[in-house]
Amino acid sequence: MNLPTATPYASLTPDCVLNALDSLSCPEYRADGRLLALNSYENRVYLLGLESGPMLVAKFYRAGRWSDAAILEEHAFVEELAAQELPVVAPLRINGMTLHAHAGHRFAVFPKRGGRAPELGNAQTLGWMGRFLGRIHSIGALRPFISRPALDIASFGEEPRDYLLAHDFVPDELFDTWQSVVTQALAGVRRCYERAGDVSMLRLHGDCHGGNVLWTEEGEAPGPHFVDFDDSRMGPAVQDLWMLLSGEREEMQRQLAELLSGYRRFFDFDLSELHLLEALRTLRLIHYAAWLARRWDDPAFPQAFPWFNTVRYWQDRILELREQIALMDEEPLNLTL
Repeated sequence: MNLPTATPYASLTPDCVLNALDSLSCPEYRADGRLLALNSYENRVYLLGLESGPMLVAKFYRAGRWSDAAILEEHAFVEELAAQELPVVAPLRINGMTLHAHAGHRFAVFPKRGGRAPELGNAQTLGWMGRFLGRIHSIGALRPFISRPALDIASFGEEPRDYLLAHDFVPDELFDTWQSVVTQALAGVRRCYERAGDVSMLRLHGDCHGGNVLWTEEGEAPGPHFVDFDDSRMGPAVQDLWMLLSGEREEMQRQLAELLSGYRRFFDFDLSELHLLEALRTLRLIHYAAWLARRWDDPAFPQAFPWFNTVRYWQDRILELREQIALMDEEPLNLTL
């Protein structure tokens, strides 16, 4: 890959996208010129029209983020889930392959799936999603990832902290305060992990929030469809549950109980993992700030996130982490299931 890491998509013009699909030399997937960029920043994702048949989605992977082996491992996991009739959107195998290359860009092609965001305040919706997540995790627990990383304190907390401190993103007047607060936050994360004990690690979706679930009410498979396994990695099962929760403590307890009522029909859930819920949220906040910093030279990021790297932004992050420090010292959600 000879593309600069700061602007990895500089050469990914509309013509390049269309030519990439045509480079597969498969008459079934010949582009007709229709192209729509979808909302994606880490990768570039496009809706493509075909000369015949339904539209497709093409994902172009960010250079240098994942190795080919890691991408193929993700594809294999999603194919494994699809083979068990789980509602996931797996990459299409074209010429026997799921990962392709054209003009220095790696890409995969997916069927187009429509749908709306799930109603996460609805008990029936949460139970339905819990059943499918339980089935996903039952398969995810069968074998580990080899090429994809694990979600842990080092990779999601310590390394992102060190990157932010070393690259002058935190304003001088807030540097010492943010460093002190993030140190306290990571100490709180470690205490949560100590209280949780030795939790099991399995293959996860990894980024299971409402935006990565498409809900359909018609067709052969109504209900949730899980998309975008790009952040799939090894981690505790609760990682795929906590991002579906929101609101005050009592509301989150109700939502989690409804999720687990479906989940436990297909896979066991270790309640000790509830000690990790706020710890994982804290790690995500630290990791997200570093993700924005690493991508700041990509022209798409200053346009999409103009508030990043302002004094106000870091003041808000300090307050956010202080709130997490307090939450991590509270008792975990109390469920009697």
